Amino acid sequence: MSDQKTLYVVVCAAGPASEVGTLVGLAQDRGWTVQVMATPAAVSFIDIQALEKQTGRPVRSQHRAPGDPRSPKADAIIIAPATFNTINKLANGIADNYILDVVNEAIGLGVPTVILPFVNSAYAGRAPFRESVRKLRVEEVSVLIGQDAFVPHEAGSGSSAFDTFPWLLALDQAEKTL
Repeated sequence: MSDQKTLYVVVCAAGPASEVGTLVGLAQDRGWTVQVMATPAAVSFIDIQALEKQTGRPVRSQHRAPGDPRSPKADAIIIAPATFNTINKLANGIADNYILDVVNEAIGLGVPTVILPFVNSAYAGRAPFRESVRKLRVEEVSVLIGQDAFVPHEAGSGSSAFDTFPWLLALDQAEKTL
């Protein structure tokens, strides 16, 4: 990348969250400035100090206080791992936390957004989830689920899928959308 671009990496409370530094490093290697944001539930899944050291930026999980510095404007957003709950809320325009507020607005502004789910096959098979994926795709959000993307694991076997979580796939897709 010729110009410094900002990537928001949004992490949700799902198994691979503890390894989100992998995605951060891949993006930095490609010239991105990375701003990590975590859903309230994801805060306990990640090493905030390590991510802040890696990015040189505070990990954001709640609205800033008046007068606090703003995050740089996002050129692209990757939500990974994205949970069943976050995907369904986002598809339905629910903004009941800082992360959903930021991402809902960004989608409305046309910021390229990529969602890399981490859900089991029971969740992925639910009609509300399938409808949420459809709604997001209509709004030109890339939802990387299915063949050649994230394949949902059997219920109760998520830990076996951590090592093969396709972080690079999300980054490649985000760069394609620019």
